[in-house]
Amino acid sequence: MPREFYAALCLVLVIEGLVLFAVPHGWQAMMREALKLDPRTLRLFGALAIGLGLVTLHWIH
Repeated sequence: MPREFYAALCLVLVIEGLVLFAVPHGWQAMMREALKLDPRTLRLFGALAIGLGLVTLHWIH
């Protein structure tokens, strides 16, 4: 189990790095827009992302 967990974390870093490498201006624009959002809205988006990720993970396993 720990090996798969670390592999998943490494893939997250690769994907994040690809986004920063490929479209740095787009990432900066997205962060500027995120700064305008209410923290409660960001928390809601985070909760939805977690839920979607967990459901998808359960579905594929």
